[in-house]
Amino acid sequence: MKSNYNKQPYIEVKGYENNHSWQGYGNIVGEVLRAAGGLKGERTIIAVDFYPGVRIEEIRENIVDKLQGDLVIFTDEDIFETNEYITDKIAEYMTDDRVFGIMCHLNFKDFINADKLNKVSRKISQAKGRIVIYGIAACLLVKPDIHIYADMARWEIQQRYRSGEISNWKHDNFKDDALVKYKRGFFFEWRIADRYKKERMDSFNYVLDTNLRNNPKMITGEAYIQGLRQAAGQPFRVVPFFDPGVWGGQWMKDTCDLERDTENYAWCFDCVPEENSLLLKVGEIIAEIPSIDLVFKYPRELLGDKVHARFGTEFPIRFDFLDTMGGQNLSLQVHPLTEYIQEKFGMNYTQDESYYLLDAKEDGCVYLGVRADTSKEEFFSDLEKAQQGIMDFPAEKHVNKFKAKKHDHFLIPAGTAHCSGDNTMVLEISSTPFIFTFKLWDWGRLGLDGKPRPIHLEHGKAVLQFDRNTEWVEKNLINKIETLAEGDGWKEERTGLHEREFIETRRHWFSSAVNHDTNGGVNVINLVEGGEAVVESADGRFEPFKVHYAETFIIPASVGKYTIRPCGESEGKTIGTIKAYVRT
Repeated sequence: MKSNYNKQPYIEVKGYENNHSWQGYGNIVGEVLRAAGGLKGERTIIAVDFYPGVRIEEIRENIVDKLQGDLVIFTDEDIFETNEYITDKIAEYMTDDRVFGIMCHLNFKDFINADKLNKVSRKISQAKGRIVIYGIAACLLVKPDIHIYADMARWEIQQRYRSGEISNWKHDNFKDDALVKYKRGFFFEWRIADRYKKERMDSFNYVLDTNLRNNPKMITGEAYIQGLRQAAGQPFRVVPFFDPGVWGGQWMKDTCDLERDTENYAWCFDCVPEENSLLLKVGEIIAEIPSIDLVFKYPRELLGDKVHARFGTEFPIRFDFLDTMGGQNLSLQVHPLTEYIQEKFGMNYTQDESYYLLDAKEDGCVYLGVRADTSKEEFFSDLEKAQQGIMDFPAEKHVNKFKAKKHDHFLIPAGTAHCSGDNTMVLEISSTPFIFTFKLWDWGRLGLDGKPRPIHLEHGKAVLQFDRNTEWVEKNLINKIETLAEGDGWKEERTGLHEREFIETRRHWFSSAVNHDTNGGVNVINLVEGGEAVVESADGRFEPFKVHYAETFIIPASVGKYTIRPCGESEGKTIGTIKAYVRT
């Protein structure tokens, strides 16, 4: 079957088709100069604000220099403290761990050098003509006449870390391990940059998409806000991101129509708004922005009041793919208990999750929970010997191994040992604290970078629950499927998650339209069976929205009542969806 999976879903921004988008540096500079020329007064202040990770030289050469400012200020050098000062100031947040730090609660203003600030402020107050301020937090100095915000998706930043193309902000660590750079970005830079951005989103005159080298796109702040407003009131998809891994498989290549020359694909972030991006089509130009911007701007419309009250401007549900079809086992792992992640890392909640099997071969399996005949002492003694290279860890001696087949659902509350085996295709449905996975055993492998993958035995020892044994797992975590309702051409089932987890999942099998209601909370859905379906509003508030097999889509809380029915090649056939939402 030919793939119809859409890798570039976009939202068409209505009412902003003309004079609200530009592509290429020449057109972008021309528009900024046109806007500046229409301003009156002795001076005009243009701020080109950066999210950390922007290619500084590219923006400087192609925009800043072309604006020909009478006074030009680069914030990184002209107002902030030295690299060494900032690194020392955040040391307690970075820790000595290769992967994990502590969430930073500071702001950009905490890193400003007072003497530099006073000197630059005097220059600005005395200057006439065109003043150009560019760099990180460019609007901390003064409210500009024209505010351009240069942004990009998190995954693009991570690609730049990996390639050594960029360092972290205020650091010369181009050659550092990508995990170390990611840690500084995750725990420090992105936290303070997001606080800064949230406060200023309404002031953006222009938003600059800097994801592609030398191929910038720019939309007006009005079109940007309108695009986010539209997304908060209709079904939509974020842009999926696919990535290879040491254990990766081959299933997604065919199903999602991916590059065949890549050795494997291990992950797909199909709905992780902090990591993914959102495409806005403004006129004839499609601009890419971080999808987390939608959560920042319209959290109540997107999440619903109760979910927003509980999680703030965080999107608490995560859908991603784990492909080991023709690949290898994932690392054996465990996620921290709630109290542990709060006390050690400053996070509000932990990563409870589940594995929903989109597909599996005959020998597909899932490792889940400890065996009843193992002990904590023996378990970690063998792990420590394996880590020292004395032996391979005898996983099946210590961990339950269960056969897995298509449409099985395995529930994984935090503290439970787990991993998917080879020859499985997992839709992982989880909460979203991102990177807090404690690897216990990685089957003796090196990562794609040729380095040993980090193992976290001390963390694992503190959180692994040994009462999650064979009997308990079989009773509580495997295919806890319950039929809730059924009618002519449809059936609704509850498939999880465990009572310790805040996410509820409902599976629908249907050959005709099924009624849904957000009930004031965001819904995340994947078409787990069937080629095509259409989502329709009960009251016509949004246009029909088509989805295809394996695509994850978001239904904002504000949508209310909607239906999903088979269409196209699936017309009249029985298809299936799985829906996740926050229990309230």
